[in-house]
Amino acid sequence: MISGMARTSPSVELSAADQTRLQQWQSAHGTPQQVALRCRLVLAAAAGQQDLAIASACGVNRHTAALWRGRVLEAGIDAVWETQAGRGRKPQYDLSQRDALIAATLQTKPKGMTHWSCRLMAKAQGVSKNTVNRLWQLHNLKPHLSRTFKLSRDSKFVEKLTDVVGLYLNPPQKALVLCVDEKSQIQALDRTQPGLPSWRTSSVRSSGLGPNWSPSSLVARSPGAKNGKSDMSSYLRDTTLASAFSLLPSQTLATNT
Repeated sequence: MISGMARTSPSVELSAADQTRLQQWQSAHGTPQQVALRCRLVLAAAAGQQDLAIASACGVNRHTAALWRGRVLEAGIDAVWETQAGRGRKPQYDLSQRDALIAATLQTKPKGMTHWSCRLMAKAQGVSKNTVNRLWQLHNLKPHLSRTFKLSRDSKFVEKLTDVVGLYLNPPQKALVLCVDEKSQIQALDRTQPGLPSWRTSSVRSSGLGPNWSPSSLVARSPGAKNGKSDMSSYLRDTTLASAFSLLPSQTLATNT
């Protein structure tokens, strides 16, 4: 008579840090239930329990307990988060349908409204509102928080933009860069669409340079005077000359004087 010996499961040895991580994953509210179950199986195996006892305590088949014991031994504790190829829920919509929904969100608007909602987009695309919500979250789309940006219609806008940005990134030695712009927060602008809030329309009609194109400490004005193009040119010329003299060595200035 041959007596059989009980099969002993291979032991799982985990460091204190790995055990702590598994316990945190198991108790976290955002952990999927299947991952939490795998953490319990691995922790029980690390405690020295056999597969049959683990399966009985966790309510699973002993082959499941043996499976995750072996995967953790081979790939470490991060294996509890992995899903084998071919498993899991299959996508209900193909890539073309998802791309069409994203394109409709970015390039179209519902009739009579300023932006899409989940329910309107779901009805227009023939999908559920949860599908729209998941795709918007995946691509970080928020139609209700959209902002507008309008490029210049200048045919040489790209060349000018490249020159200006390049001047800031790599300025020449001893160069003086003057950046002059209107203060739109102070100057009254005539908007092309006054019925919309300021962040919804970027087109404005502005005449002249406005009363605040330069610091008041650098420009002397009489009460009620306005700054025109000639004043702007004079200001730039005087400032450039003053800065040029300040960049010269002190000995040169002493010799010239």
